[in-house]
Amino acid sequence: MKILVLNCGSSSIKYQLLNMDNSDNSDVLASGIIERIGLDEGQLKHKTFDNRNYSLTTPVPNHTKGIDYILEALLSEEYGVIKSVEEISAVGHRVAHGGPYFSDSVLVTDDVKEKIKECIELAPLHNPANLKGILAMEKILPGVSQVAVFDTSFHQTMEPKAYLYGLPYEYFEKYKIRRYGFHGTSHKYVAEKACKLAGWDWKDKKVISCHLGNGASIDAIDHGISVDTSMGFTPVAGLLMGTRAGNIDLGALLYIAEKENLSIKETNDLINKKSGLLGISGVSSDMRDIENAAANNNERAKIALEMFVYRVKKYIGSYAAIMGGVDLILFTGGIGENGCETRRDVCKGLEFLGVDFDLEANKGKRGIDFELTKKDSTTKVFVVTTNEELVIAKDTQRIVGE
Repeated sequence: MKILVLNCGSSSIKYQLLNMDNSDNSDVLASGIIERIGLDEGQLKHKTFDNRNYSLTTPVPNHTKGIDYILEALLSEEYGVIKSVEEISAVGHRVAHGGPYFSDSVLVTDDVKEKIKECIELAPLHNPANLKGILAMEKILPGVSQVAVFDTSFHQTMEPKAYLYGLPYEYFEKYKIRRYGFHGTSHKYVAEKACKLAGWDWKDKKVISCHLGNGASIDAIDHGISVDTSMGFTPVAGLLMGTRAGNIDLGALLYIAEKENLSIKETNDLINKKSGLLGISGVSSDMRDIENAAANNNERAKIALEMFVYRVKKYIGSYAAIMGGVDLILFTGGIGENGCETRRDVCKGLEFLGVDFDLEANKGKRGIDFELTKKDSTTKVFVVTTNEELVIAKDTQRIVGE
């Protein structure tokens, strides 16, 4: 079974075509990305399993045209990996927000599309693009089954004590205002993978998963169940991120909005696009740029790094408390997989949780799976590379086969 996985952003489409079998194995036949959708110079970057690379710069007016270019690349005599679109058995889509409706991945139906549309106001940056990808595939390959895999579904196991806010209960009843959490496909995948690396069954262990990137979240996973997570009603909550503020005193936000005479949209832009590492450092939203600035004695960059590490460490401690301990802590995502200094600083001082960090093992290692703790450490720490596309493909295979 060949499954096409699409991750549609507002101006980009990431994709993989995977050949799935009945085991845990899968082969990535091709992967790539289309960027700058809606601009004059859109770009396709395409790579096959045998390292044939193809790039194209051309206007990409919309997602439908972008998917046309993807299929053309997949079918190309020179850079293709399939001979006919009929070889594609199903399409799996990453969908950011499923609201209260979805606790699992689902086959796309008219009702599912309507519910994704209802959740647009909960994830205005992501759900519209996700829905565009679904609608585009309907036009291009109308007979192919599509599956929606939600970032929020893994966290639907949280209890009210974890997901409710201290607001009048009527707002939960009327508008479903609650913590939903995101990065669910990644947290689920890496937690199970890390435990396998340790020789454990993840359903027997307490895991704290740190997905650290431009968007960042931490998840408390108790015996395979997500019990709490740092992102909330929207992805802006929790950790300090690239441009997102993370947790903030709402009174302070209202004060700023009043003083600066900000509209709702301007206030939303403030906390989503102008805050976080960018807002504190004044340098960049990219951790690498901030680390370079800090190394050159930029004080605000140093503060941004300290804030990021401090908040990650605070969540680890609090999640260990609510689970009554922790067996394994993992790092994933762009920063988690590549940020040696960040991993070191986060784990510094976690000896009270049983972490015996291996400084030598951590040095210089990027983008691979490996253990960060010494042999006798009672709490294990791992770096685990995430693969959300594989999770989406597996869920698509399972749903289509049901």
